Amino acid sequence: MQKFKDKINLKEKIKRGERIILELGCGKRKREGRVNIDILDLPEVDIVTDLEQGLQFVPDNCIDEINSKSFFEHVANFGFLMKEMHRVLKPNGEINIFVPHFSNPYYYSDYTHKRFFGLYTFYYFSKNQNKIKRKVPNFYVNCDFEVISQELYFISVFPMIRTLKKYIGKIINMNTLFQEIYEGHLTNIFSCYGIDVKLRAIK
Repeated sequence: MQKFKDKINLKEKIKRGERIILELGCGKRKREGRVNIDILDLPEVDIVTDLEQGLQFVPDNCIDEINSKSFFEHVANFGFLMKEMHRVLKPNGEINIFVPHFSNPYYYSDYTHKRFFGLYTFYYFSKNQNKIKRKVPNFYVNCDFEVISQELYFISVFPMIRTLKKYIGKIINMNTLFQEIYEGHLTNIFSCYGIDVKLRAIK
């Protein structure tokens, strides 16, 4: 049976027509104005559940926005969770995500990480691939998201390299073509820390 504990009565909030913003995998970060969800029963968590099992406790087409920072890399059943988010979002509802880039060397140190991400990952869930030169299959799951924006995030713990990466990042993020060239040919020269992604549910 799925572990579940609702401390805020989400169904009642939905019934009242409140604007609902979910924060998936919140951990110890309390995001005000959001429904904070995690598998750990921490004081900051509003709903305790295993998101590997999806969002069965949420009705269809009732969520305005979903946010997640450094969580999706821990999800084994990622395709299923994408379908679940599409199901619960209202038409044109948005997802804001931060995930590690596959060239991030620190990614591999964390034994809890199950997957990494690249520029094309979320296009596997998008029928509109006009922004990218390299097309990818989009028929594995039956849901459709528009990729509104993606920004590669460059950082280093070393000050001089951090400054250099900051300026390199500005150039790479000028347009999608530069991002694709970087990912296809330059990741082995200097790594990318992560990707900020914004998606819109198409229904």
